[in-house]
Amino acid sequence: MKIDHGFQQLGDFLTGAKMPRKKPPAYEWQDLALTIIKDLGVPGFKRSSIFKIAKEVPKNAVLNALNDTKELCQTGEKWKYFFKIIDSYNAGTKKDADPAPKT
Repeated sequence: MKIDHGFQQLGDFLTGAKMPRKKPPAYEWQDLALTIIKDLGVPGFKRSSIFKIAKEVPKNAVLNALNDTKELCQTGEKWKYFFKIIDSYNAGTKKDADPAPKT
């Protein structure tokens, strides 16, 4: 049953009707991570890994991995496939970055 409060000030009505706003991401890599989480349906226990990837791996590599995942993984858990692609990227860059062995 509704309670009738009688006439109220317009300001009281407007201040009571404020909707909570979401805070926008502070950095571009955070926005990228949120996009990946939404697109691939990443579960809660893997979200921190997505944020770490978005922060540490170059943006173009992350976007390429995301696009490859969307194209190649039609069924199953897409987020697992994304981690495999990113892992292969990291293995390739680390191998290239190692200096030649000293003799």
